[in-house]
Amino acid sequence: MKIKEIPITERPREKLIKKGAGSLSSSELLAIILQGGVKNINANELAFELLKEVRSMKNFINISYQELINIKGIGPVKATKILATVELGKRIFLENEKENIKLTNALDSYNYSKSFFYGLKQECFYCLYLNSKKVLLSSKLLFKGTMTKSSVHPREIFKEAYKVNASYIVCLHNHPSGIVSPSPKDIEFTKYLIELGMIHGVLILDHLIVSEKDYYSFLENNLLE
Repeated sequence: MKIKEIPITERPREKLIKKGAGSLSSSELLAIILQGGVKNINANELAFELLKEVRSMKNFINISYQELINIKGIGPVKATKILATVELGKRIFLENEKENIKLTNALDSYNYSKSFFYGLKQECFYCLYLNSKKVLLSSKLLFKGTMTKSSVHPREIFKEAYKVNASYIVCLHNHPSGIVSPSPKDIEFTKYLIELGMIHGVLILDHLIVSEKDYYSFLENNLLE
């Protein structure tokens, strides 16, 4: 069916105006973002096909530009619109979530941050920055890739701490395998950060290795001494 054959009141844009964004399906919302279709495929059909390719809405969280343009009908313009929309949604969510959030233990930190790692296929390293009362000030993705002293630059970790006037840092990273036990390199690197934190006057409060369903806390396992 061509878009012109859809009743005006049921077209995504008109439906949003009349009934609100909450009344639209995920494919209808995507159709508005895409703005138009491609040859022989209208925006609604393209949005539906895109959802089938991505398989789950949560997979949009970490989808890449290359993955998007490999989908039939999604070119550079549409891919960048999708990525910009996803990133804006992340920032709105995080800005709202971090208001007066107190992270007093490992479970608090895990519950706050586990969505950062959904669907990731490589290691990512985040830091949560807390004030002296352990209230969240900022969260930041700092590195992607295997975590070593040479690939993770501590100056970036502590530069952000100074910027937001943090007293504590909670480090987090994932293991794509889903196994949350620390490797010898994880332990070595964490000890290295603890030493630097004492020098910089910003303490490493914890280091969590996370998966979508579980976590390992260095603090809970007495590995921060």
